[in-house]
Amino acid sequence: MIPYRTCIHLDRNSKQALYVQLSNQFVRLIKSRMLSPSAKLPSSRSLANMLGIHRKTVIACYDELILQGWIESIPKKGTYVHKSIPLLQQKVLSSDSQNSESGEAGFSYLKNSIFHRPELEKLAGYQYLNDGESDQRLTPLNDIAKEYRSLAKRKSSLANLAYGATYGNDELRKVLVEYLNETRGLHVTKEQLMITRGTQMGLYLASRLLLEPDSKVIVGETNYVAADLTFSYAGANLLRVPVDRNGIDTDAVAVLCEKHTIKAVYVTSHHHHPTTVTLSAKRRMHLLNLARTYRFAIIEDDYDYDFHYDHAPILPLASHDLNGNIIYVGSICKTVAPAYRIGYLVASKNFVDECAKLRRYVDRQGDSMLEATFARFIKNGDLDRHIRKVLKIYADRRSLFCSLLKKNLGKAISFEIPKGGMAVWVVLHKNYSWKTIAETAKKNGLIIGEWERYDRAKIGHNGIRMGFAAYTNDEIYSVIDKLKLAFENSYPHYLKP
Repeated sequence: MIPYRTCIHLDRNSKQALYVQLSNQFVRLIKSRMLSPSAKLPSSRSLANMLGIHRKTVIACYDELILQGWIESIPKKGTYVHKSIPLLQQKVLSSDSQNSESGEAGFSYLKNSIFHRPELEKLAGYQYLNDGESDQRLTPLNDIAKEYRSLAKRKSSLANLAYGATYGNDELRKVLVEYLNETRGLHVTKEQLMITRGTQMGLYLASRLLLEPDSKVIVGETNYVAADLTFSYAGANLLRVPVDRNGIDTDAVAVLCEKHTIKAVYVTSHHHHPTTVTLSAKRRMHLLNLARTYRFAIIEDDYDYDFHYDHAPILPLASHDLNGNIIYVGSICKTVAPAYRIGYLVASKNFVDECAKLRRYVDRQGDSMLEATFARFIKNGDLDRHIRKVLKIYADRRSLFCSLLKKNLGKAISFEIPKGGMAVWVVLHKNYSWKTIAETAKKNGLIIGEWERYDRAKIGHNGIRMGFAAYTNDEIYSVIDKLKLAFENSYPHYLKP
């Protein structure tokens, strides 16, 4: 039932009779489709009580609407919007007309060229090959719920329901500083960290403060698309440098620094997005020296530091920052589950202060209760236990996925087994097209997500990220079988081992 008290407004001071006003209001609701054909209307007594008017006024209104053909009364059933109203069928507009019912805005606005993932409702009946996501089925829901319930029972938790600091929950900031200092080798204080709603918010805040129209930002030829779009949205001019098996080419960065005033360099040093390579130690030191010399910011996106399978992970650049050049962003979202929008931004205190001020314009604060829950979740060791559990599972899935890729797709592709992360960078032989394979795969029930977005620099690398972590072994077999079938149907003579 629609909220009649809110939708119907009667003016008792008007010279127009109340039943006429009420009739006109119902006609408006029917025309706007808030009341659809065959919708049941409240009884005269019920509507009179809702609106605080006499029942006879409602009866007079209904009689008038019946005479006009808007509604009909069905004996022993009630009063309904007429099932066939000609005006409701008139959706075709002339070329020079405007209609608010069309869903189109009646004003001009900026449009963003952002790549959209397939809508969830359109994935029904398909398998979706993502570009590297965690398996939400492994989320420690019971542990998180236990901490949340425990907090909710405490009177002291009422403070978490009030307006809080834009920096985020104070206890989570303390816990995260200890956690990052211990696990990432950082040397920061609580004042140098603010909580965000994920990495993307951190990138947005940093870009809005750092960048002005035509500011120069260096990124990889292959790069995280959301970062590219965030910087471009802030007006930046993106300068691209090559990426090889040792990460971004810092010699190329040095050349650009000599030619331009560089405002920032964006890196995913642990596992470059999308190719998964790790920035070498030599290039890390070179980049830090360049930042000190040319006074640009390094935006370090450490999106999947926790997932490293073969040896201890390499510490982030931020662990060696002695000059305040690094803005370090990361999140708990990818480690636990994407719906838990908790991330962090670490930088110099004065920069964090400005980020907190800017945040008020777009997001007053985070979910204080959830942030307090995760403070306990981390402090109690639950996060570490979860990471240890899923690391073993993801490592096994990586091995199976890569083994089946090599076995079934042979020389049609090339890839290296990633040392960490949740995806494989797969390069297709130059004689084949991901576009063709993706179209064929969809017919077989497999959607290859966002394959077209990886070559924004137009260098023709023909690569794509294939996630493996979110799938069980049976699901991995199914994905590879459908991929193989797509290759065979697209290219009957495709290269086999």
